[in-house]
Amino acid sequence: MYEEILCITHKYPPFTGGMEKQSYELIQGLSFYYRVHIIAFEGKGNKMLWFLKLKSRVKNILKANPGIQLIHLNDGTMGVAALWLQKVTQIPVVVTYHGLDITFPLSFFQKKLIPKLGKYKGAVCVSKFTREECIKRGFDPNTTFIVNNGVDLSLGKIPFDKTIIQKLKNEYFIDVTGKNIIMATGRPVKRKGFSWFLKNVMPLLNDDVVFLITGPLNKSQSLFDEFLQRLPLKIGYNIRLLLGHSTDKEELIQQLSKQKNAFHLGKVPNEDLIQMLSLADLFVMPNLSISGDVEGFGLVALESSIRGTYVLASGIQGITDAVIDGENGTLLSSGNAQAWADKIKEMLSDKDRLKILSEKSRDYTVQHFSWEKMVDEYIKVFDGFIHQ
Repeated sequence: MYEEILCITHKYPPFTGGMEKQSYELIQGLSFYYRVHIIAFEGKGNKMLWFLKLKSRVKNILKANPGIQLIHLNDGTMGVAALWLQKVTQIPVVVTYHGLDITFPLSFFQKKLIPKLGKYKGAVCVSKFTREECIKRGFDPNTTFIVNNGVDLSLGKIPFDKTIIQKLKNEYFIDVTGKNIIMATGRPVKRKGFSWFLKNVMPLLNDDVVFLITGPLNKSQSLFDEFLQRLPLKIGYNIRLLLGHSTDKEELIQQLSKQKNAFHLGKVPNEDLIQMLSLADLFVMPNLSISGDVEGFGLVALESSIRGTYVLASGIQGITDAVIDGENGTLLSSGNAQAWADKIKEMLSDKDRLKILSEKSRDYTVQHFSWEKMVDEYIKVFDGFIHQ
């Protein structure tokens, strides 16, 4: 007889992204161990309406399934939206925190809402850094756990297709023949450090180094962008953080215009991204410490490692849980351009050694960051509350 749990998530397929993938894989894995009831926003209808109807849906499920022994919320935003659970049920509620959903710098959020989040029965943090941020804000250390995210190991089984070189030339108009390739991917936000890398590191590298960036980048100015620019700087910035909008777009575009060996490809099809990751000699995460905006983990580093590409990353925040220095990548001093340039030159100077390191890195990631391992850790946490 399976024990019953309820999983509530607003990050779920068909939407794509790290949190959506994590939420999906967690629920699928838990389904082999528990009888899992799911309330998920799957893209049908208006998301705000989904949140407004959530309370009645939860009450109906709990009434129809009195055997439910634990409720899981997929992130801090979900935790805020479901604070009413603390009054309507005695069932343990556990919330997963990813980083920004605990550090978001809005004063009202930090002073009024965070203390209420800390009253949930338990917290699961995706990294040591995120747990430390929760503890700083009054969470109980005895019920605040760390479970690292996993990575889709099947990505490593997709064969490398050398035609990606020709595709880059014909469709993206980038000739990488005979070049050393550095790659990065993500949204144009300041913490990612893309514009910093272009401005400070690229000029120190040799002319045979090409830097490819992928991810969403709308170069035109939307009406919403114009609206945000009219707001006080701090308010506009906080809204961008909350909604996941770019905070580095203008600077990134400006720096790209000054570079002859750096290219932004925009959001590329997943099959192309997978091949580009394998084609690259190095994958970089040159993150910077930006107040209120943090990297809770670093899933893209694991995906690159799985594809056999060595990772260089800033040794800050939750990245240090994904990139283990000397095992599946190298951690570098954030904001130290010379250190970054020196390490890149060193790695590219010996391709045989780089290949050995990349293979070692891939093996380490496979061994330590599977979805199955992540699910097993969640089960330990959940069972601790169910059987207490």
